[in-house]
Amino acid sequence: MASVRLHDGSMIGFEAYGDGPVLLLPVDPVPVEGPKAEAMRAWGADPALGQSLINGLRDRFRVVAFDYEGHVMARPKPETLTPANAARDLLAVADAAGADRFAFYGYSWLGLLGQQLALHTDRLSALVMGGYPPVGGPYAAMLAVTKAAHAASLAAVQHPPTPTETVPGDWSTVSVVTTVEQTRQFVTLYESLRDFDDRAAQPSLTCPRLCVVGSADTMEYGEQWGGVTVDIAGPVQRERAALEALGWDVAVLDGLDHMQAMQAAAVLPVLHPWLEFRL
Repeated sequence: MASVRLHDGSMIGFEAYGDGPVLLLPVDPVPVEGPKAEAMRAWGADPALGQSLINGLRDRFRVVAFDYEGHVMARPKPETLTPANAARDLLAVADAAGADRFAFYGYSWLGLLGQQLALHTDRLSALVMGGYPPVGGPYAAMLAVTKAAHAASLAAVQHPPTPTETVPGDWSTVSVVTTVEQTRQFVTLYESLRDFDDRAAQPSLTCPRLCVVGSADTMEYGEQWGGVTVDIAGPVQRERAALEALGWDVAVLDGLDHMQAMQAAAVLPVLHPWLEFRL
């Protein structure tokens, strides 16, 4: 595995698979195993998602895979995880992989970073933004959620929570197990985006781009998580015609929620042919 230095001096590894146009894919190429894998399955996640996506794309593309989410959790960046620095990190991976031009697919907050990357470079050959709306994004709601998580992590330092049974799918039963630095970095990210106008930013996006969301992707957070609704599907479905007029291709996966719409079986039938046509 090759590695590259990121904006804070930490190193991240990456792997390249296949031949063809380069696709930057921020996923873990190594499947999760053991109890953590079982917990992921209980929440509807795929412990081998990265591997599944790589295997589904490497036949036509050179897939550069790197676990950016896992990296920031292992090496938190509490004061420096800004959109500009994240874009620098993604470009550093592309540079290390020898990719002058490349496509990018990210899901959820990594999809958000994809749009920020496109605003920071002209090197993108295509952008696929999954699980986050390009226009009307829930930035304020996510700031509330991340602030609540950070407050809970601070409180847990003084008063460690009593372990309780977690019910998959019910966020009210989840205890905070992340550290103060881990939660703070996401507050930094969303505070940096407090004044970001995603609609005004659209004319600056020039590469081919696709938005993919599940039609049931709306998350209700209880008071302990900020008491907000994070609506991913709504803005895309309401703004579909406007997004298409702005140059976006749009795919709404019927009946799927946030976890379901990220699965390889759901997204590859859309992602692979779109990339093949656009690259």
